[in-house]
Order: sequence, then structure tokens, then C-alpha cells
Amino acid sequence: MINKDSLTHHISQQFNAELEEVRSHLLAMGGLVEKQVNDAVTSLIEADSGLAQQVREIDDQINQMERNIDEECVRILARRQPAASDLRLIISISKSVIDLERIGDEATKIAKRAILLCEEGEAPRGYVEVRHIGDQVRKMVQQALDAFARFDADLALSVAQYDKTVDREYKTALRELVTYMMEDPRSIARVLNIIWALRSLERIGDHARNIAELVIYLVRGTDVKHIGLTRMQEEVQGTGKDR
Repeated sequence: MINKDSLTHHISQQFNAELEEVRSHLLAMGGLVEKQVNDAVTSLIEADSGLAQQVREIDDQINQMERNIDEECVRILARRQPAASDLRLIISISKSVIDLERIGDEATKIAKRAILLCEEGEAPRGYVEVRHIGDQVRKMVQQALDAFARFDADLALSVAQYDKTVDREYKTALRELVTYMMEDPRSIARVLNIIWALRSLERIGDHARNIAELVIYLVRGTDVKHIGLTRMQEEVQGTGKDR
């Protein structure tokens, strides 16, 4: 297993510093993405087009951070040729930044929907669902990042498990909103914007789960993608073997 102390076991202090730096850059990017999601949901619920525009403007910064971290990972791989847990750390970081960048993209889509709804001027149905599911996925992103920061496989497992709840509530909200549109065809354009925002939130939950699965891979040394929650839980609880 890997833990935070494993980052300081190298003879080369420079290597220690490089690993800690790239990990801290990932967490900094994660913090900015988390704020982007929070602001996107707030801008939609509160009809704040100015805040929505800020979310859109941050997207370029997120993209640049992804490129920078990716370059850092490539340099470490080329110069240090890391093995075992160090290699898992670099792989997990390089894959997690992709999910973080995509979370940022989904937040930007929500912000665009917020601007469209502000222009239409009338609050449609669905804001309660956006607030509720938005709170859930923001917590998932936050906990996935916390799990990465602390090398906490148990917390990562809880994030992956909670994704099922978000998927279920998304489907329930979708059915209710489709029914509402059928009853009031005049609402179709407005409610479609809410549906697309909810779709983006559901995808953010998926990306948070991906990061959580990478944390489990990092800590336990086992790729838990596509194995199901039951087997994932077995790996985290110690039946999986560290590689």
C-alpha cells in the first residue's frame, strides 16, 4: 500500500520534491474546478449571468493547468523512470487531471445554460433538482480530492458508491421534467436547459467517481474500473493484493 509518507522515502530529495510538487498542482487544479462547479450551479439557481460568465472565463485557466501538469508528469517519467508506487502516483495524477478538466468543461456548459435562462427571464421548473443534485456532486468532487490528498481508499470507495445515488436521482428528475414539458409545451425550451444542466451534473459525478477509482488504484495497486462496487469494496477492505 502507499500512503503520504511514501512520498519522502527516496534517496534523492529532488525526486521527493518533484513528486510532492506535481501532486500539489493537481490538488490546486482540483480546488479551482470545485469552485467552478459551485459557481456554475449558483449562477443558474440565482440567475446570476455575471457569475456564469466568470465560470466560462476560468475554463482557459483550467485547460492550461491540465497541460502544465501533464508536462510535469512526462518530465518525471522521462528523467526518473519511476517504478512501483511512484509510477502509480504519476499515472493516477495524469489520468485525474483529464477528469478534472472534463469536470471544468461540464461546469462551463452549466454556466452557458444559466446565461440562456437569464436571457429568457422566467424561472422554469427544475431548480430544486439542480440545487439538490448540484450539492451532491459538489460533495463528490470535494471528497474525491480529499481522498487523493490523504491517500484514503475508504473515502474514495464512498464516493464511488454514492455515484449510484446521483444516477438514480438524475433519472427521477429527468422523468418528472419530461412529464412537466408534456403537460405544458410552452415550457419546453426553458426546461430543456435545466435538463442539459442536470446532465452535466450527472457527468461531473461520473468524473468524480473516476478520480475516486484512481485513488483506490494508487493506494491498493489494483485497477478497480469496470469490476463493480462489490469487488471494489473487497479490494479496499484488504482482499486485493498490492502490486
